[in-house]
Amino acid sequence: MRFAVSQRCSSGHARVGALFAGNSPTPLETPALLLSTKKGLPAFLSPDLLPSLPPSSGPHSLHISPVHFLDGPTPAIISSIGGLHQMLALHNCFFVASARDSIQSLPVSTAANKLGASFETPGGRWLVKPSSYMDVISSLKPDFWASLADEVPASVSEKRNRASVDRTLRWLDDCIALDKTGGNNIFGSIVGGSRVGERKRCATEVAKRNVQGFYIGGFGLGESMEERSGLLNTVMDCLPEDKLRHICGLSLPEEILQGVAAGIDLFDSAYIYHITVGGLALVFPFDIMEGESFNTQLQNYDDVTKINLRAIIYRKDTSPLVNNCSCYTCRNHTRAYINHLLNVHEMLAQILLDIHNTHHYLEFFSAIRKAIKSDKFDLFCKKFIEGRHSHLTSSLPCYNANESSLLSAHTS
Repeated sequence: MRFAVSQRCSSGHARVGALFAGNSPTPLETPALLLSTKKGLPAFLSPDLLPSLPPSSGPHSLHISPVHFLDGPTPAIISSIGGLHQMLALHNCFFVASARDSIQSLPVSTAANKLGASFETPGGRWLVKPSSYMDVISSLKPDFWASLADEVPASVSEKRNRASVDRTLRWLDDCIALDKTGGNNIFGSIVGGSRVGERKRCATEVAKRNVQGFYIGGFGLGESMEERSGLLNTVMDCLPEDKLRHICGLSLPEEILQGVAAGIDLFDSAYIYHITVGGLALVFPFDIMEGESFNTQLQNYDDVTKINLRAIIYRKDTSPLVNNCSCYTCRNHTRAYINHLLNVHEMLAQILLDIHNTHHYLEFFSAIRKAIKSDKFDLFCKKFIEGRHSHLTSSLPCYNANESSLLSAHTS
């Protein structure tokens, strides 16, 4: 594995980097999105559809949870096949593993103990110990993986927060000791909840270990946007500039921009999965630096980031999901057709929506990288938030912009 930062914004911490790893001949450009998967594959996309997604010339990065594999083939069987790349025949993709995801492996802080972390899954609740976690990691052979972490919500007590940091540091040492590759692909996990002091302590200690990058956990579990900004800055100040940063729990476009501004490189998000299941399509503009603007003429049950295709208004709409979108769905199908598929509960609806939503969000990340390279990321954020902000407040006759400057940080 090799990671290099190629460009930084002149103001702030946003940066563009290149990640070289695995069998891919081309690097993965960061900031990048990790596509959420169920046992290695996106929920609604087959492997033959991945090459059609942007970037067309680079590798795709997929997030996996080792917890998903606890009730599947045994580690010995997966290892005999040759690991995840060989089992799924995805030789040019990057696989990044961490125990938590937002689809099928949710951390349960009340059930964790000194022996291991607890996760709620469709197959029941699992107590995952470092030894069993490393057995699965060794068999899957991901390109990078995060050490086991005790992630807690923002509402826990200071004592519980302190215990989560102590456990996470101890489990990191256990994972490093059990790693057969000598720590070449490990991301050290950083937790601490909403406590600045514990976040700083954990980040400082993890940075002393022999790790190749950092997994910043415990976000998206109840903290506010204002709290998150300070916590992220505290963690980033403790980490070396030349190592990769991976975060879980930031999903919305505004949250992604907040993470990029703090200096995050990889984002593990189930946002695409959840809006696809909900019958929603992303429609927000990402070429806002080229003059593209938000559509403020949407229906009341829509917003400027997404539309609800189950709505009756789209029953006779023969336009594509997004004009000028180059994805397969927009080139070949209409809003009316997807509305029909959703209303008759046809599985093709989720497939077509997932193709579009994944394509759209990957293009959003591409626009972010382009803005950083041209040193206009601050302007990009300003235009995006203002466009979103103006739509949310346009229907409020008594709205005062000076009194509600933080409104956009709380929207969903």
